[in-house]
Amino acid sequence: MKALIISADGFEDSELLVPYYRLLEEGIPVHVASLNWGAITGKHGYQVKVDLTLGEVRPDDYAILVLPGGKAPAAIRTELTALEICRAFFAHNKPVAAICHGPQTLVSAGLLKGRRATCYQSVAAEMKDTGALYEDSEVVVDGNLITSRIPSDLPAFTREIMKKLKG
Repeated sequence: MKALIISADGFEDSELLVPYYRLLEEGIPVHVASLNWGAITGKHGYQVKVDLTLGEVRPDDYAILVLPGGKAPAAIRTELTALEICRAFFAHNKPVAAICHGPQTLVSAGLLKGRRATCYQSVAAEMKDTGALYEDSEVVVDGNLITSRIPSDLPAFTREIMKKLKG
């Protein structure tokens, strides 16, 4: 079992690092994919090594997809390859966990219509406009989809990720 995190520069540091280290703690290898090789830098200056570019991702190799928030989703959601990766996870009913602005990528991929979800407050209108059933809760689980709003929701977010992975 492996986990995939897709992000870019400007990610919300805690929203990438907390799930990253929680997955590692459970013995689950984590790969970070981004637009380019090298490293990505969070809003608060943390750098994370990029393991592969979006074009190198094979969704079949991963058990879960994590989409952190911050400013990174604004760049990720415009990349067709990122949208195709998200669609592949949904097509195979694999868990997808998105927090804060992370669900914007799922909005762009057309995956939230009729799905219960939450996000950062400023994204809620966009989410509702695409047919998502928005809930203002610390974590919302709808089938394979796990969403949360803000960094203080991370304990609930990671708890639900672990529940989903452990079956």
